[in-house]
Amino acid sequence: MTVRRTVRKGGFTLVEILIVVIILGILAAIVIPQFTSASQDARKNSLTSQLQTLRSQIELYKLQHLDALPSGLVAGTTDWSQLINKTDQNGSTAASTATVFGPYLQAIPTNPLNNFTNISPVAVDAQPSAAVTGTSIGFVMNSVNGKIWGTSKTGGFVYNENPQDPAATSNDK
Repeated sequence: MTVRRTVRKGGFTLVEILIVVIILGILAAIVIPQFTSASQDARKNSLTSQLQTLRSQIELYKLQHLDALPSGLVAGTTDWSQLINKTDQNGSTAASTATVFGPYLQAIPTNPLNNFTNISPVAVDAQPSAAVTGTSIGFVMNSVNGKIWGTSKTGGFVYNENPQDPAATSNDK
């Protein structure tokens, strides 16, 4: 007497495949929103780092130029030439003068939140989340003491560097 064994071919049923697809869809719906905010967070961190660099380089410029600020920035003309070129003790970038200071920056800085390079000079320190006067403004600079701030996503507000501050919601406006 011979015993016959039946061999069943293995495979997944349609129901099993659908369950796996549904689970993967649910996981994707949970994970994808976390990655979309990661790029905005990276831009905010980049702006904070860039502001630290700008502040230190403006202070260095002031030290080397007898406490004078770059005149092209405080005049509202957004002329970065004194920071991206060599200058003499008077801040002149002319090739005929003895250029011994700088350059302080490799290129004109661009606000990573809004891609603007313009500066709006103000006479008093800017307050975080305060409205900015003008269009296409990337930075706000106190023309008296040289302090500099970035602007929000649309350039309409002073960037609030403290993300725990409830007023920091204006950073996305």
